[in-house]
Order: sequence, then structure tokens, then C-alpha cells
Amino acid sequence: MGEPTQRTIKANGISLNVAEQGKGPMVLLCHGFPEGWYSWRHQLEALAAAGYHAVAPDMRGYGKSDRPEAIDQYTILHMVGDLVGVLDAFEVKDAVIVGHDWGATIAWHTARLRPDRFRAAAILSVPYRPRSEARPTSVMPQTADAQFYQLYFQEPGVAEAEFERDPRATLGAMLYGGSGEGAAAIRASAERAGRTVGVGMVSRKDGMLPKVQVPLPSWLSATDLDYYSAEFARSGFRGPLNYYRNIDRNWELMGAFEGVKVVVPSLFIAGDHDMVIAFPGAAEHLANMKQFVPQLREIKILPGCGHWTQQERPTEVNAAIVEFLRSLPG
Repeated sequence: MGEPTQRTIKANGISLNVAEQGKGPMVLLCHGFPEGWYSWRHQLEALAAAGYHAVAPDMRGYGKSDRPEAIDQYTILHMVGDLVGVLDAFEVKDAVIVGHDWGATIAWHTARLRPDRFRAAAILSVPYRPRSEARPTSVMPQTADAQFYQLYFQEPGVAEAEFERDPRATLGAMLYGGSGEGAAAIRASAERAGRTVGVGMVSRKDGMLPKVQVPLPSWLSATDLDYYSAEFARSGFRGPLNYYRNIDRNWELMGAFEGVKVVVPSLFIAGDHDMVIAFPGAAEHLANMKQFVPQLREIKILPGCGHWTQQERPTEVNAAIVEFLRSLPG
């Protein structure tokens, strides 16, 4: 099938780098944190082989795409606008949207707000979450010694300093720590030490990254890690972290859409070792999802799989997405 090709497009007033492969109806792939178009390398090829035009942008702030400086340029409405802009740049009427991690949240809202342009949604890792009653950061866990990682990300410059010191070590630690293998190892070592693991908690004293070198997970090659490292060495972490700095602002903005459901056919896939599925309240979101996503076709849970769903389990994820695409009307 050849390799994906990359080019720069104009979308929603900024330049986005996109990787694409194949011909046919468009499938738009939205990555999460801390990744890039490259996290979809296995899906681009499989979707192209199945007769689709797979398009994976470096999302705003990432890779070779534009990285606006101002924090307020990274709201959920900017992201939805970027994806509508991608369809316009390619002059296509509609597409199926696929999202993982932050890209999952963005894809849910894109399908929800623009069902005229996005005819179906396949979402990985992050279930649909209705708007909370309270401002999100006000209810995130924190203690005298530790805080939830999304709180750690709020102060501009702090997480950037830790992560940019050695991008390769940062990405290696995050990709291993969030994977099925990493999650199992962390849990086992906590059990041996007789302590519980606070999901997503960051030490106020030591920061987020482990002080020891971690192994490469089996699904990630040294070449893959080199690619990610070079991207982040060039682009830095400010853009990606700015997504988190808009969590409360997004909550304010989305009040306007209270009660709007995701009405397009949808598929949800996650690993049973995914830290997002372990977050407080996640089981409830999974159980109630059909209330907010009435055309949810299936919730597929992959045993032993961690957070990096499409990279850890490409064969199962590709098969599930292609089957879902082929089941859609028209």
C-alpha cells in the first residue's frame, strides 16, 4: 500500500500538517497527548487497504502544525473548528471521525456539534462524559503531597520544564507508564510495597516522571520513540499542555450545548488496563454512555491493553474500526 504522505493544509486560520493514505470516503484520525499523527501509523495503512482515505493531522500545537502561543487558542471550539476546516480543505462533504485520548474528547464533541459533517464516530479510551455540575479543576483530587496530573499541568512553564529537559526520556516514561505492561508493573510494585497507587497523581516534590529508566514497551520500537522524541524536541510541550489549561474554559463554553446528544452511530474501544478507565467515575460514564450517545453500537474492552489503544492493539482496533465503517449506511 505504500507509506503515508504528509502535507500542510490551511484550516480554521492556521496551518496543520496532515498525514494521509488511501482513496475513498474520508476517515479523520485525531490523536491525543503526548502523541502526533504518528500514533495512527498502523491505522493509516489498514484503512487505506480497506478502501478509505485516512487522514491524520498533527493537532494544533503538535508536530509540524502551527502552535499558537496564547493559552486561549486551545479551547474545544478551536479544535472542532480545526477538524471542520480539514474537511473544507479537502473539499469533502462529510467524514467519519476517530479519536483517542484528547482526540477522543474532541471527536465526541465534533460529532455532537457537527453531525452534518461527521456521520459517525469511533472513539478510543475516553468515554463520553456529560458536563459536570462543578468547574472541573475544583473537584480534581489533591493532597498535601500530591495532586492530580491535570492540576500539575495548569501552571504555565512548570510541566514544560520537566518534560523538555529530555524529551526522549519523557516520552519513553509516559508511553511505558500508560501502557498495559507499565500499568501492570506499577501495580505489582505497589502491591509488593503494600501501598495503593493514586491513579494519575503527581508528587508535589518530585514531579511526574520516574527517576529510573523504564523499558520500551513491546509495541514501541526504538525507531518509533526516536520519531516522537524528534517531534517534541522541535515543537516543545507548551501547545499540548495548553489543552489542559482550557479544561475550565471548555466547561464554561459547553454550557451553551447542555442537553445536546451525540446522535451519530458510534463505537467505543478501550483497554481494561487503561488508566482513564480506572479514574473515579469512569465505570459510571461507561454504564450511562448510551443515554448521551443513543446510537452507540458497541463498547469493546480489550483485555490486558493499556491507554495507547491503537498502538498497543493495532490488529484488533483496525478490525473493529473497519467492521464499524462497513456497517454504516451508504
